[in-house]
Amino acid sequence: MIIFKLPDLGEGLVEAEITTIHVSANDTVKKGDLLVSVETDKAIVDIPSPEEGEIAKIFCNEGDIVHVGDPLVEYEGEQKEDSGTVVGEMQTGSEVIQEKAAAVGGSRRNGNGLKATPAVRALAQRLDVDLSIVTPTGPKDTITAADVQRVAKILSEVGPMEPLRGVRRSMARAMSQAHAEVVPVTLQDVADIEHWGDKPDITIRMIRAIATACAVEPALNAWFDSHAPGRRLLKQLHLGIAVDTEDGLFVPVLRNANNSSDDELREQLDQLKREVEDRSIASEKLRGYTFTLSNFGTFAGRHANPIVVPPTVAILGVGHIYQGVVATDQGEPAVHRLLPLSLTFDHRAVTGGEAARFLAALLEELAN
Repeated sequence: MIIFKLPDLGEGLVEAEITTIHVSANDTVKKGDLLVSVETDKAIVDIPSPEEGEIAKIFCNEGDIVHVGDPLVEYEGEQKEDSGTVVGEMQTGSEVIQEKAAAVGGSRRNGNGLKATPAVRALAQRLDVDLSIVTPTGPKDTITAADVQRVAKILSEVGPMEPLRGVRRSMARAMSQAHAEVVPVTLQDVADIEHWGDKPDITIRMIRAIATACAVEPALNAWFDSHAPGRRLLKQLHLGIAVDTEDGLFVPVLRNANNSSDDELREQLDQLKREVEDRSIASEKLRGYTFTLSNFGTFAGRHANPIVVPPTVAILGVGHIYQGVVATDQGEPAVHRLLPLSLTFDHRAVTGGEAARFLAALLEELAN
């Protein structure tokens, strides 16, 4: 038998979710025929057959998370030598072995590792209980069977675990990385947009303002390398636009946003949103952004604390437009439409002065 395994998908990706299986057992395929489609890094990737032959077995199901090197399908063909079988003489004896508790990893309170006997670990596996969330009550921080049963009862009452898959799984990893690495600081202000007219294209106006502010203060259109450490100031603005979907958060990229006309920007933006909605967007259109715009105000909320995702160093959050009382040039009160803004930057790479100058330039452009 010939086994085809999940190949290296590039860019350091080590796992993928099986979204569609295109073949069945006993199917005959040609080289290049689709075997499976997988979702990785928020994009769908088709994996073709590397050879011609008859499918003998499929090792995965739709919805499975598989890692690079895991078997996908088996072809009919010459049997290869199995070097992984362990053979030998079974030893017997009359000695009674006393079970000992072994560490299960992690630390609790004073730093000592949690411990559980093999029987307790087997019970936890049978009841689908993660031992790392169990508080031990046995001697010397040993998890007992009663501890496992107590947690299993609690979990049965709150309902089944919903595993994070696809886009939400990718988002969770990105947010964990951001929390572990970035030193975030958020500046907030409000733009008076009463002069914009009745139906402004807010997103395009914000893109224009971001491009202008990046030209004034390039430090925020950059990538930061935490290992060097060092930063790369970037001339082209590749703007990531946060798009919320039922499947999770997508961040498609507007390439060269600082060198495109308003009509070109709108056309690109509409096309990216369509591709996100029907899940046809290519993986390369979700990578390489240098600054992020999150227009969460289309739903609700004025100010926020947007998350900077490495290697970028800044993100601008745009809140919900509201009416507020402002002082006019004549010193008289007036009700104007106001646009709240929240700028988060990575203080490892950007100084407070650079961020403040960027925000000032942004506000000035919006006031024009």
